[in-house]
Amino acid sequence: MAAETASMREAFGEALVELGESHPEVVVLDADVSHSTRTVLFAERFPERFYNLGVAEANMMDIAAGLATTGCVPWVSTFSFLASLRAGEQIRTCIAYPRLNVKIAAGYAGLSDSFDGPTHQSVFDLAVLRAMPNMAVIVAADAPEAKAAVNAATAHAGPVYLRLSRAEVPVVFRGGEPEFEVGRGRLLRDGADVTLVATGVLLYRALAAADGLAGQGIDARVVEIHTLKPIDESILVDAAEQTGALVTVEEHSVIGGLGGAVAELLARRRPTPMEMVGLRDTFAESGPYEALLDAYGMGVGDIVAATHRLLARKPRR
Repeated sequence: MAAETASMREAFGEALVELGESHPEVVVLDADVSHSTRTVLFAERFPERFYNLGVAEANMMDIAAGLATTGCVPWVSTFSFLASLRAGEQIRTCIAYPRLNVKIAAGYAGLSDSFDGPTHQSVFDLAVLRAMPNMAVIVAADAPEAKAAVNAATAHAGPVYLRLSRAEVPVVFRGGEPEFEVGRGRLLRDGADVTLVATGVLLYRALAAADGLAGQGIDARVVEIHTLKPIDESILVDAAEQTGALVTVEEHSVIGGLGGAVAELLARRRPTPMEMVGLRDTFAESGPYEALLDAYGMGVGDIVAATHRLLARKPRR
């Protein structure tokens, strides 16, 4: 039976409208891609609180910073590669450094802008933003969680980078918007042999891999890290202590993203054998989204294979 899917960007647009109803201080800025990012829904409902800045992403970040100094809560929306690179200096200097209350919605992330190729795909944005002082970094796994993340990010004091997919993605949280606390991970499945630590869209594949491993007699714990920064140290250290082996799973380069964050933490607090599933220091190419995930080492089979490699070198207890 095919998995239920839903549009994360549509959920984001709907969440902004709902937020606008109860939070008059919220304003939305977009860089002439509002029909794509779905901020057009907010523009139609609250035209006086919506600003289309044109193809001027750097200027948009500066204007959002100015609005934040007046008591507004700006949501800035564009494609993730443009936010993290073209407007990176303005985010650093005018938003992160003064710790202004600006929320950055980075859409079309990972390989989800699939047919536009490597110039529009975003495979190292998390590494850039995670290294930026004062910046919270959140990665939504599906449409319900995207809605919950919008609300949590709005309530969070200070700048936030929210990573969103363009694609119709499998729904993990079928009961509606899940509870969402910035900096708090989720234990979605208990297990004793290994922990699969996933962020973003690949959470669905990590859960599928855990099912496959169970059929092979391997008891896999599944932890979701939706907040890459500040990261939930306790859930990861506990997983390391209880299972003794972790596989990180992300739609991002294995350099500087989730894998790097978990490795940094465990090296400091609880050294533990690891494997990392993600892009292997490479750009991708154009093609169907799901096929690209498989082609670049982020398939369910890749997660299973990484688990077997890890268990082969896991110390015996």
